[in-house]
Amino acid sequence: MKLLLGALLVIVSAAWALNLLVTGGGSGGSLPWVIRQEALYISGLLSIALMSLAMFLSTRPAWLERPLGGMDRIYRAHKWAGILAVGFAVLHWLIEEIVGDILKAMIGRGGRIPKEKDSGFLEVMRDLAEDMGEWAFYVVLVMLAITLWKRFPYKTWRITHQAMPVIYLMLAFHAIFLAPTDYWTKPVGILLALFLAGGVYGSLHSLVGRIGRKRQVNGVVTAIEKPSRDVLTVSCQLDNSWRGHRPGQFAFISFDEKEGAHPFTIASADRGDRTITLQIKALGDYTRVLGNRLEIGRSVKVEGPYGRFDMARQDAHAQQIWIAGGIGVTPFLAWLDSLQGKPRQISAELHYCTRDRTSDPFVARLESSCASLSGIRLHIHGAQQGETLSATSVASTQDGSRRSEIWFCGPPGLAEKLKHGLRSLGHNKFSFHQEAFEMR
Repeated sequence: MKLLLGALLVIVSAAWALNLLVTGGGSGGSLPWVIRQEALYISGLLSIALMSLAMFLSTRPAWLERPLGGMDRIYRAHKWAGILAVGFAVLHWLIEEIVGDILKAMIGRGGRIPKEKDSGFLEVMRDLAEDMGEWAFYVVLVMLAITLWKRFPYKTWRITHQAMPVIYLMLAFHAIFLAPTDYWTKPVGILLALFLAGGVYGSLHSLVGRIGRKRQVNGVVTAIEKPSRDVLTVSCQLDNSWRGHRPGQFAFISFDEKEGAHPFTIASADRGDRTITLQIKALGDYTRVLGNRLEIGRSVKVEGPYGRFDMARQDAHAQQIWIAGGIGVTPFLAWLDSLQGKPRQISAELHYCTRDRTSDPFVARLESSCASLSGIRLHIHGAQQGETLSATSVASTQDGSRRSEIWFCGPPGLAEKLKHGLRSLGHNKFSFHQEAFEMR
């Protein structure tokens, strides 16, 4: 994600700098006004380029999973591209409104770069583009605020987020008509056009409901269990177009068209019979009441599979350390399920972190699954029993003579704590694979 966003910032900045070097900046203006004008251009370019990337990534391009590391990473890039885009939009607005007023007060309007002269239709379009950009800017600020406010109801957020394609098209209109005319014959204009094309594609794809359509299948709920008060087990039978899944992958599941799709990891191996099992924990308003709404025979729509949290990607020469926290155990349940009855044996240390090992419904299943897999050594860490997982306990299972691979799915805070702790202990011979999927 950092590499993708960093590359975008560098490429756009380089194109702007090249144009500035060739043209020498605004003509007919004093230096302070030229600096203000170019700052306005670069902030606007970076904002619309990042927003365009966010809109394109929102189409869930499965072909980018391999280079970007999975759909969870794509969504992280989508989220941070949007956040950075709004940040540069705020800077763009401040330069336009505040810096302009400061320069007028300090040095007056003398030396200000004259606006491009237009007439007729083009003048009307530029005025409209300026107004639309300002309206869209205020709406985007509000949308960013409710996105970052985690307590804001997901369902309401999802509905408001559906307006984003329209907002983007308003911003694209703003960029097209207010970019300098000479941009469009230079590399910076070609680059801007490419970003706008990708963003418009993503916006239209969303507006006509085409996102993920090719990977959607229908199915029916075949079994429902409630192994504990806050965990729901749901099994589904999918139709013939289901392409199967690899252990550790997830899918977008829709039990209710009004509610929309939610991402859930598939907690079972692919047996070739088009059945999937989900372990759903009550973490929000929707999942807390889902058990009361579902019934056997209920239709379900499944989009996927997605994700690169794949056991097949493991390095056979590295020591395997698997760490699950809470409902993050689901991809490992699928891994263990896929290993049952297979002659191939995998050696791994599996750590499962839970609040209370005595009441956790997954402890018995993990123990049963690992009992038939001699290479998997299971460690249960119950917080109420004083068995909190630490970097020291992870390091104690490492073989110092070879590199380790850590596969982690669980709370981000625990992941950061373990990574920091391992590095502080001097254990640098490890790679850390983390499932990082978040819808917002």
